[in-house]
Amino acid sequence: MRTRLAIKTHALLERYLPERRLFLRSDNDTRFIRLRSETQLIALLGGSAVVAWTIIATAILFMDSIGSGNFREQARRDQITYQQRLNDLSHERDQRASEAIAAQERFNVALEQVSLMQSQLLESENRRRELETGLDIVQSTLAKTMKDREAAKELYADLRNQLENDGTVVAGDAASDTTVAFLSDALAKTAEERDQVIANAQDALIRADEMATEIRLMEEKNDQIFRQLEEAMTVSVKPLDKMFQAAGMSPDRLLDQVRRGYSGQGGPLTPLSFSTRGEEPSADAERANSILTQMDRLNLYRIAAQKAPFASPLKDPFRFTSGFGRRWGRLHAGTDFAAPHGTPIYSTADGVVVHAGWQSGYGRLVKIQHEFGIETRYAHLSKIRVNVGQRVSRGERIGDMGNTGRSTGTHLHYEVRVGGEAVNPMTFIKAANNVF
Repeated sequence: MRTRLAIKTHALLERYLPERRLFLRSDNDTRFIRLRSETQLIALLGGSAVVAWTIIATAILFMDSIGSGNFREQARRDQITYQQRLNDLSHERDQRASEAIAAQERFNVALEQVSLMQSQLLESENRRRELETGLDIVQSTLAKTMKDREAAKELYADLRNQLENDGTVVAGDAASDTTVAFLSDALAKTAEERDQVIANAQDALIRADEMATEIRLMEEKNDQIFRQLEEAMTVSVKPLDKMFQAAGMSPDRLLDQVRRGYSGQGGPLTPLSFSTRGEEPSADAERANSILTQMDRLNLYRIAAQKAPFASPLKDPFRFTSGFGRRWGRLHAGTDFAAPHGTPIYSTADGVVVHAGWQSGYGRLVKIQHEFGIETRYAHLSKIRVNVGQRVSRGERIGDMGNTGRSTGTHLHYEVRVGGEAVNPMTFIKAANNVF
């Protein structure tokens, strides 16, 4: 059966691929090579396979070339879009920085106005007390003048009665003439004193009315000053309340801590006391004390803001490369800022340097301990410009940006830790955008 199938297959091949002989002739010999049908079939299949492989490989290379071109074009477009996004972010950051500077200037102007208004308030209060004291004196003088006037009237009436009695009893007597002359002089003086007393009383009444008007105007001016101060305090304190709350810090607890640890000038303000006789404070005194309480809160906020990391560690243009959170299954405990090598790095708050050197994956690292249990870290620096134990202020240069430690490019790794736990640094930076 197998032999019969082979014979039929060979006959079919012989029909399409007949046996051929290839003659090879030399000078003294002639040889030939017989190409059987099977050999020709194998050669044909081999050649077809080579041609097919060549066509397929050429098509693959061609398609790959087209695809690579598309990918390069797409990558180029993505790079342009990313660069535009970076430029937009840089512009927005510069705009926010300008707004922060303007807000700081407005805040300083508000503080100056508050200080000026406080001085005016104290001066007006002193003036009001002087006017009240003068009014009391005028009223006592008026009462004394009225008593003198009544006494003069009684004396005038007595002298007149006596004159009338003496005139009817001893008329024509020389002694009586002397008495009449004396009494006449006394009556004249008494009348002058009475007129003077009445004039003084009228002047005192006029002066009292003028002082009452002046006091009323002074009270209206004080009320206007109070309103301006209260509005200024509201505008200044509320954004700071929101800023600390947005940073996850309790304003009341924070201010208590600042108040307990404060020393130096410009600290907590003492409430006003206008009475030493145990009397209840007036409405103006209560308003003044309320304003002073707000000013005290504002001043404590100013102190706390210097000690908490609300500032940005960079002042030069930069871009964000990685945020706080989980990354590849691990916690990225800070925020990364990318900028040229050697870009200055600044402290974000007042504090004490507790580490300034190399630390494993951080590379060159600076740690600063701040108030309220807050610590900031500045990693991958190329140069450190502070020493352990050194006190630094907000905005003071502490190092230069680099690529040390476990880092894939020049950048700053910035961390904020509260009570040893890492928190998002952008919480503090964004909270201060509307204030500083």
